[in-house]
Amino acid sequence: MSEEIIERNEPKYEVTPDIVEAMNTIRRGVDTLLIESELEQKLARAKAQGTQLRCKLGLDPTAPDIHIGHTVVLNKLRQLQDLGHKVIFLIGDFTAAIGDPSGRNVTRPPLSNEQIRVNAETYLAQAGLVLDLDKTEVRYNSEWCNKLGAEGLIKLASRYTLARLLERDDFAKRYAEQAPIAMHELIYPLMQGYDSVALQADLELGGSDQRFNLLVGRELQRQYGQEAQCILTMPLLVGLDGVNKMSKSKNNYIGITDTPDQMFGKVMSISDELMWNWYDLVSLKTNAEIAELKKQCAEGRNPREAKVLLAKEIIERFHDAKSAEAAEAEFNARFRAGAVPSDIAEVTVQSTDGVIGVGRMLKEAGLVSSTTDANRNIEQGGVRINGEKISDKKLQIKTGEVMTVQVGKRRWAKVTVA
Repeated sequence: MSEEIIERNEPKYEVTPDIVEAMNTIRRGVDTLLIESELEQKLARAKAQGTQLRCKLGLDPTAPDIHIGHTVVLNKLRQLQDLGHKVIFLIGDFTAAIGDPSGRNVTRPPLSNEQIRVNAETYLAQAGLVLDLDKTEVRYNSEWCNKLGAEGLIKLASRYTLARLLERDDFAKRYAEQAPIAMHELIYPLMQGYDSVALQADLELGGSDQRFNLLVGRELQRQYGQEAQCILTMPLLVGLDGVNKMSKSKNNYIGITDTPDQMFGKVMSISDELMWNWYDLVSLKTNAEIAELKKQCAEGRNPREAKVLLAKEIIERFHDAKSAEAAEAEFNARFRAGAVPSDIAEVTVQSTDGVIGVGRMLKEAGLVSSTTDANRNIEQGGVRINGEKISDKKLQIKTGEVMTVQVGKRRWAKVTVA
């Protein structure tokens, strides 16, 4: 979908240094920001008039799958909140029943009302770990969507063409492959766009896969006589492996319900390069604070110290400061002294014909994401069994063995072969 600047007959507001700094904060880590000049003027006007921008994030309460990668866009919303603007956390209880097809090659089955209700509670609890809910406007889009009725929905559909909807990548791909596209999926972008009309949003946030839907909202606002919202999309957070997006299926994630010790160890395992990307996307530190940390590391400060600060910030957000201090102490005692963790998991893996290969054992014990990952760790000298480094990728382990297994610095398990 193409985008263009719409000229308006309104005064140009002064862009003061604090507006420039606010734009730098908003711009940090973003995937797309459209249109920057418009947002800058919105900020300047709000300052001149003593008003707030209305910054909207809508999330459909699908099945909970909560890790810090999901909080990236919430962090950006919190930055806007700290800049003094009104943030709107929109729970898409109506649109969840439709099913957002963004990024999907198949039709997503709709959720039941009970699933939506339970998941909405989880999403709001998650948002409260990042946002100041006392200063957050929490809304449900069933408020206005239920009132549309059949007539209202048909009128809304008349404002957009099928050709424009089929410009969206996932629709275009499925259409070309003659894969099914259900009518309710075509309605979804319109309903999300109508949310922006109902809330009179100045800025809408979303993941990088939401750009099309956000642009639909911008266009619908114009058609309803409103000033068009700016849009901001955030990239997907790279996981612990430094390669793939953070995902539970890839076993490269930090869950927001992980223990403080688990969180600390996982953050300390990432590369220095990835650490700075996480600072941009996960940390709530200011640009100046992050720039100072980078400067200190460039001048000789151990990057490990910056990583410790990031780990403790994450733990404080989802637990508390006391837990962060305790996790650092436990990590130092564990890895500097070479001690086995006190909270080591105990798992049982099943052998075949009395033996199990070391790669399969590591995978089934949950210590690696795949046998390929296991072989890579063995080649790099990162696998120890009962304290001894393993170098043989073809090692077979017999039934009845009970071992303390370590992969890298942070992954441990007491493994029984059955």
